[in-house]
Amino acid sequence: MIRRGRPYLEIRTEPAGEATAQLEREGYTIVRGLLTPDEVAELTADIARVYDHEPEDARNLRLPPEDRDMFRYAMLNRSAAAQKAVAHPKLLAVIEPLLGEDCHVIANTAWRNPAGQPGSHGGQNWHIDAGPHVPLPEGVRWPTDIPHPVFAIGVHVYLQDCALEDGPTGVIPGSHLSGRPPPQDRTMDGDLTYEGQGVVPFVVRAGDAGFFVSDIWHRRMPTKLGSDHGRFFLQVHYGRRDIAQRIVTTREANHLTPEALARAEAGTERERRVVGLHPAFFYDG
Repeated sequence: MIRRGRPYLEIRTEPAGEATAQLEREGYTIVRGLLTPDEVAELTADIARVYDHEPEDARNLRLPPEDRDMFRYAMLNRSAAAQKAVAHPKLLAVIEPLLGEDCHVIANTAWRNPAGQPGSHGGQNWHIDAGPHVPLPEGVRWPTDIPHPVFAIGVHVYLQDCALEDGPTGVIPGSHLSGRPPPQDRTMDGDLTYEGQGVVPFVVRAGDAGFFVSDIWHRRMPTKLGSDHGRFFLQVHYGRRDIAQRIVTTREANHLTPEALARAEAGTERERRVVGLHPAFFYDG
């Protein structure tokens, strides 16, 4: 675990809670009752307002319209309640010992999956959100006596209950230590394991929060059509201070002057990327 020193990151000596320890050790944790019922009601109402009154974002045009309508991006820009939730003290207490006290939100997306509509979003495949941040070759294990560094953490703040039939997020504990993405020939395999450990589903109540490091193998598990109730949650990704925010795409927020932007647009894809104009990927869509 780490802390922000003066001015560099240092090893943290202060104790942290069990949720933080599990997140570091196993790559995930669930905090029950992170939000009170009143906080859930306030957040649910404000996010529902965004869905009801603001159109879908044009980030995933490859998806059919009914799938694109499941998502609303940059929620802290659109909802005061979402902005309040991403800074919830009980949430920050879990992630700050792993990312530093100056960590920040790098992406913030609301998910509303209707009942009976699993959709075709890539999150149904086994995947990692970025990286792996410390790639390892096949057959090499992360040393057991060195804590694995954490660079980014995803959090799902649940606005309604999510049972097995609803297609909860599933994670494979310990897979964040693999240094590799899930096997590409098993991306839909419900029996996938890592070192003998199978999937753990995030079966939760409204107000609970599920945490996972970005390198862990995870997916949306299959729904049981006819008995599922859908999902509704606020997703927040946090990164270390030196990881760039992805709340909006780099075409919307960048460091280029209009003249430099025009030159980049006229250049090659590599010339655009090297000056910071990246296509939407992972956290930003």
